[in-house]
Amino acid sequence: YVCFRMEASCLELALEGERLCKGGDFKGAAAFFEAAVQVGTEDLKTLSAIYSQLGNAYFYLKEYAKALEYHRHDLTLARTIGDRVGEGKASGNLGNTLKVLGRFDEAAVCSQRHLDIAREQQDKVGEARALYNSGNVFHAKGKQQSWNFSQDPGDLPLDVRETLQKATDFYEMNLSLVKELGDRAAQGRVFGNLGNTHYLLGNFVEAINFHKERLAIAKEFGDKAAERRAYSNLGNAHIFLGQFSIATEYYRKTLHLSRQLKDQVMEAQACYSLGNTFTLLQEYEIAIEYHLKHLLIAQELGDRVGEGRACWSLGNAYVSLGNHRQALHFASKHLEISREIGDCNGELTARMNVEQLMTALGMGEDLSPCGSEFEAQGARPKLVKRNSMDSLDLWKYSSEKVFLLFLFSLFVITVTLSFLSVFSCIYLKKKKKKHSLLQNSSTSFCLMGGNHHPLDEECFFDLLSKFQSNRMDDQRCPLDEQQNGVEGASSTLASSLDDRIAPSSLMTSPQTEEFFDLIASSQSRRLDDQRASINNLPGLRITQNNLGHLCAATEPQEPSDDFFNMLMKCQASRIDDQRCSPPDPGPRAPTVPDEDFFSLIQRVQAKRLDEQRVHLSS
Repeated sequence: YVCFRMEASCLELALEGERLCKGGDFKGAAAFFEAAVQVGTEDLKTLSAIYSQLGNAYFYLKEYAKALEYHRHDLTLARTIGDRVGEGKASGNLGNTLKVLGRFDEAAVCSQRHLDIAREQQDKVGEARALYNSGNVFHAKGKQQSWNFSQDPGDLPLDVRETLQKATDFYEMNLSLVKELGDRAAQGRVFGNLGNTHYLLGNFVEAINFHKERLAIAKEFGDKAAERRAYSNLGNAHIFLGQFSIATEYYRKTLHLSRQLKDQVMEAQACYSLGNTFTLLQEYEIAIEYHLKHLLIAQELGDRVGEGRACWSLGNAYVSLGNHRQALHFASKHLEISREIGDCNGELTARMNVEQLMTALGMGEDLSPCGSEFEAQGARPKLVKRNSMDSLDLWKYSSEKVFLLFLFSLFVITVTLSFLSVFSCIYLKKKKKKHSLLQNSSTSFCLMGGNHHPLDEECFFDLLSKFQSNRMDDQRCPLDEQQNGVEGASSTLASSLDDRIAPSSLMTSPQTEEFFDLIASSQSRRLDDQRASINNLPGLRITQNNLGHLCAATEPQEPSDDFFNMLMKCQASRIDDQRCSPPDPGPRAPTVPDEDFFSLIQRVQAKRLDEQRVHLSS
């Protein structure tokens, strides 16, 4: 009865957690699932479902380490009980979590495993989901790789293009399958991702076609958030086709939907996009209006990076209108923010703009920061000439102090070497008894004097090497020696340094086989510690009902070639995980579009922008 009560309690907790998950309360759901695990259950199917739901809850809470842990538990349990469908789902969940963590190679292996199992089980829905997940893995990988290059969209290295092309292939297969299944919502998602992938590849016409398909399905389902994303993506693609007027219409619709959804971040991004697009259209008054709206929202949200971008854009717009004084105000604000957030490139650009504007206005002021701040940016401090002789006195004092320290260090080194020389020669006299007292005396002062005897150096290095061998011996782990004659051999070895370091001592030692046996057993224990075990699964109560099933399921089997191929790929990615990460690109701006494609526009439209610039009169 008690066991039945515990079982019912675990199931009730899990059902309550599932109810909260469906309602969007993932934090509360995770608490109930954790409580269910604490109670435990002997029903393996129920425990697997709890692991899966708990991993999903932590995934939505962005606690990816815990999500990874429970999805691994789910995978281990599914393999243990021979649940192939559950193994496929667990592999897919693992792939999604690894993708978010940036471990794309491992994520691709897990997604491929999900795809193989779904095809094996002839599960069309699972196959479509696995294809979509695989496309997402390669899309995210290609997008991250493209951030490391300053090329325009489409102008990418071959390996990045191949990665994005793989994403496109998976998305195309997914689209074909979901059309066959009649899943319109899934079609909308894959249309949007195909548009984004073709945008990165520089296929802007294809991107526009896919985003229009996405927009139609979003309107069909009344999905305002998806509709807003489609409008924004359509505007971005039209920008690179040079169709700025069409882009402004899409950005205005994006702004309207963002206000309907009461999403201030997206509203600020739409204002930022509109301001830059109207700048390209040379309609500077309208551009200033939208940049001011972006600035107000960025200040309200505390987005200093976005605030700096807005000030920079406003300064450029006012320069184009010939209002140099107002442009100077925003350029100075941009300089201040760039220094605050540590944006070196932004600070350099802002300083140049401020200096040019002050020159145009006939103003003169030193804009260089103080020495410590300037040095923090990695630049050489400006040398300042002083009339006072204080610096000369300090220099003299420092030089005398350094010279005294040098003499003292030289004295300490000389005394130390003398002591070592005396000690080495005394040791040599006791050990070999081949040298006279006169030679020992000369050796004791050889390092203090100017004459070096070859024998002195030889005895010194001989002593040094043997002292080092002693230190290495002290760090060795002693073995239990039970064989006859071993203790006598050990005492013989310890009696002489020459015998201890003899080259043949290791090969002729009777403990050699025991030593290698010890290493083998230690390594095997380390491997055992890394193996997955059902005893490590939280919440599993082993009883007579499931013991036989667990024992039968955990019989050792010969791994397949696919397993070893997957293992090699995962091990290769572990090496990448140990590499140094690239420098932090700096704080992100939530009110600025993620791609910030206007930095690319400046290169694409460089010639047009040069023609639009106003030359400042001196």
